Amino acid sequence: MNYPIPANPQEVVALRQKPVDEELVAAAIAGVVQIARQQGQSLDELTAEVLAEDGWLDPAQRRWLSDIVKQAWESLPSVKLS
Repeated sequence: MNYPIPANPQEVVALRQKPVDEELVAAAIAGVVQIARQQGQSLDELTAEVLAEDGWLDPAQRRWLSDIVKQAWESLPSVKLS
């Protein structure tokens, strides 16, 4: 992967400066999962945030993204970030 997994919210936000491609999206999702774990969030809490109403995604897109986040949660090892 060309992008390291973000270790904090600032690094996730910094990804906005990069050209969007599949690897960037994957790194962002992996970073969000790792940061949520680091902050003690559960998978249910994180998916509730993803499914919350917003102005960016329609309900079908939010459900799809929620499924992707669940897959990332289940496949990524739990790593302590410093």
